[in-house]
Amino acid sequence: MSKITDFETAVADIPSGATLAIVGVIGWIVPEKLLRSLGQRFLDTSAPGDLTLYVPCFGGDNGAIKGIDNLMHDGMTKRLITGSFINPPDPETGERPRSMGQVRANKIEAYTFHIGVMMHWLREIARRSPGYLTEVGIGTFVDPDLDGGKVTPCATEDIVEKIDFRGKPHLFFPSQHLDYGIIRATSADKHGNLCFEDDPLVSSNLAIALAVKACGGKVIAQVKRTYEPGERHAHMVKVPGVLVDHVVVDPDQQLVTGIQDDARFLGQNRMDPRELQPLKPGAPTVIARRSASMINENELTIYGFGASSSIPTIFATEGRFDGDGIYNYPSTTEHGSYGGIVTSGWQFSANYNPDALLDGVTQFDAIHAGLCKTCALAFAQFDAEGNINVSKFGSANPGSGGFIDIAHNATNLVFNGTFTTGGLKVDATGGKLTILQEGKVSKFVPSVDQVTYPLLTGVRERGQTAHIVTERAVFAVTPDGLELLEVAPGIDPKAQVLDLMGFAPVRVPDQIPLMDPKLFT
Repeated sequence: MSKITDFETAVADIPSGATLAIVGVIGWIVPEKLLRSLGQRFLDTSAPGDLTLYVPCFGGDNGAIKGIDNLMHDGMTKRLITGSFINPPDPETGERPRSMGQVRANKIEAYTFHIGVMMHWLREIARRSPGYLTEVGIGTFVDPDLDGGKVTPCATEDIVEKIDFRGKPHLFFPSQHLDYGIIRATSADKHGNLCFEDDPLVSSNLAIALAVKACGGKVIAQVKRTYEPGERHAHMVKVPGVLVDHVVVDPDQQLVTGIQDDARFLGQNRMDPRELQPLKPGAPTVIARRSASMINENELTIYGFGASSSIPTIFATEGRFDGDGIYNYPSTTEHGSYGGIVTSGWQFSANYNPDALLDGVTQFDAIHAGLCKTCALAFAQFDAEGNINVSKFGSANPGSGGFIDIAHNATNLVFNGTFTTGGLKVDATGGKLTILQEGKVSKFVPSVDQVTYPLLTGVRERGQTAHIVTERAVFAVTPDGLELLEVAPGIDPKAQVLDLMGFAPVRVPDQIPLMDPKLFT
């Protein structure tokens, strides 16, 4: 009997009060039409309501792919547990994500944890264990001693515990019950065997299917096309059909917003790195170029969202990737693309010219094992106690994504971002930096809005090496605090660095070395 059905039938039996586990990574691997059909059912019938959504990484970019926002109608979703949020407005309409509206209006019980927890938690559910135990996240906003991952005031239930295990504090996440899994692949046969030949990410698809079936639930998969049984090599099937209950087909399924297909993300039709356009002069380019000098050759580096993802572009446009040079700079992202060129913006997560692709759970095994020795990550705030914040600041609440997992387990940490934000304009040419308009908000504050990672603890207790790179100054994070290492040519260290900080560095050289003038040409 064929498992292929239409969208309305596939979502017709989902009851009110159900818990849904849903795949997606920004605009990648999102079962968009399936989620839209479920949202439309609610608009037509007022059911299902009071849903709980378990979302390892927020799916949807608030552009053409709305993802989880399709389920954010008033009364439809009661609770959202996610590894990240999407904040930016729709580029065409200017409207903010519906999910952020629900959060800010306190209409849903919202929780956010690091993606590594969200992925590994699924494995514990799948093997019917009591829950997930980890040291990663101690001292962060996930820690019950701080926020316990709670985002909205109506999120009052404690769903993470802090316990002592063998004399050390750990976080414990009790297993959750999952009723439905909503996943996505490229193709399926009539028996539900799923292949991912066009998709550069596998993410949590298999983990969700296993966890949901272990709970006695149902799995619905969206695909782009079907194939005949026996047509595909068995190695191509990443989710066996026995784990899938229904399959729906959307022939217009996009790879990601604005891209229908692109074999470059699969390591085929490889692009020449020299095709990449050099970054335009400005603060982000200075930061990426200075940060690039801190990346060690022949050491696996993991790049985060934001300015950090531009570092491989610097390598490519400087010719360091020519020939086989790219293999001197092995790279990955939290979502499992290995090798190639890390992309930036809303295409982040997949790489051009990858050599290998891992699923989400396995990738966080590698991260937690410390195999990514160097990490390059963005920062929004840094405070006098050595805490880094990227998860909640001003009106933005993106969550931590994989930041906590990566920062906790790397050895060499490079954090980069502008010194101030909110209107900063600079001239970064002529071998020096000129501030044309200062940003309204300094990122160096007395106390962060939220502790995403207690960096000073990692430096002191686990021997991590850490630097903070901005367009006008470079700092080292030492066991006793922040040390100023360099300032940009053309910058007044007192007026344009120290006086704008909410705290004083523990050390400032009498003669402060200058950043290389070549960074500003």
